[in-house]
Amino acid sequence: MSAAARLGRRVGTTAKEELRRNKGAWRDPLPAAASRAIAERIPLADLVVQVRDARIPLSSECEILRNYPPSLKQIVALNKMDLVGTSNVKLLSLIQRRVSELKGADQCDNNYTATVMLVGIPNVGKSALVNALHQVGRISAAEKGKLKHATVSPEPGETKDIRSFKIGSHPNIYVLDTPAILSPKVPNVDILSKLILTGAIGDCLVRRKEVAQHFLAIHNSSEQYKKWAKLSMKDNDRLFLNGTTEQLTSSGLHMKHKNQIPTDHTQDCVVQDVRRTLFETISSFEGDVRCEDEMEALIARQFTALQEAFHVSIESEEDDAHDKVAGKLLNLFRTGRLGHYILDNLPGYIQ
Repeated sequence: MSAAARLGRRVGTTAKEELRRNKGAWRDPLPAAASRAIAERIPLADLVVQVRDARIPLSSECEILRNYPPSLKQIVALNKMDLVGTSNVKLLSLIQRRVSELKGADQCDNNYTATVMLVGIPNVGKSALVNALHQVGRISAAEKGKLKHATVSPEPGETKDIRSFKIGSHPNIYVLDTPAILSPKVPNVDILSKLILTGAIGDCLVRRKEVAQHFLAIHNSSEQYKKWAKLSMKDNDRLFLNGTTEQLTSSGLHMKHKNQIPTDHTQDCVVQDVRRTLFETISSFEGDVRCEDEMEALIARQFTALQEAFHVSIESEEDDAHDKVAGKLLNLFRTGRLGHYILDNLPGYIQ
């Protein structure tokens, strides 16, 4: 087993122990009631779209759908393939095609209405996908009127009830945005660690530092860092190699950085510093990342270096500083700023 897998299991085991101590932490009464309501509506929907997280296409399966027969008309949509959302039009076209097939004998009925239900575990981006489909659908249908929007949040469990949005006309297609559904049973430690890392489950079960350590172990075991090699070059060398002739005066630099906030980790300049730091710490490491002890030594070195990259005060207590670094690092990973990763082992897939 790799060092990254062992660190992941450590996260999953810690979370499972916390869930044993607090039995109500896995599914509170509100999501449980929502799950029952969704289960009752699924057979009534003309088409079900199961939304999964492309980073964990197997671990993000919505297990409630296993209880329905194979005859259930269903599409599995992998969301978060990228941050551009170019696949939304294709998904809308696929839904429209499937609805046309369902329409069958009613081809001449312009008042035909179909209901499409989106289901999935927390934080797979159902509401964001609904908004994208709603926007594209209403534009292509050339309908007038104000658009409603589903509430989107980076925190899991934001959607509390079932809401309907129109995404097409002729035939009329309505998509139902639904609350997230979790399995009644707590998953195994491997799946649990992936759900925590991707943000499907909140960071309340395990310390953020441990979750960030898991991410760093995955990153350090991948080839992602090599894409950032050019960032480690000195600014003057980079300007020369790019043939840049622009002269930056001290006043120009002042104006360029005037509106930058050092503590805002989402700024491009900070993200570039983080990428450069990760590249330099890995490329200069002479140990074996397959060894758990040596991997942890590298991660400890990275936390110290990232404290500077994230502009976290060196005067802060170590635990507080590392928690801030972990929170910022996980946010960049979860929003795709630190590369793209498939965390599940897929048959025949080579990363």
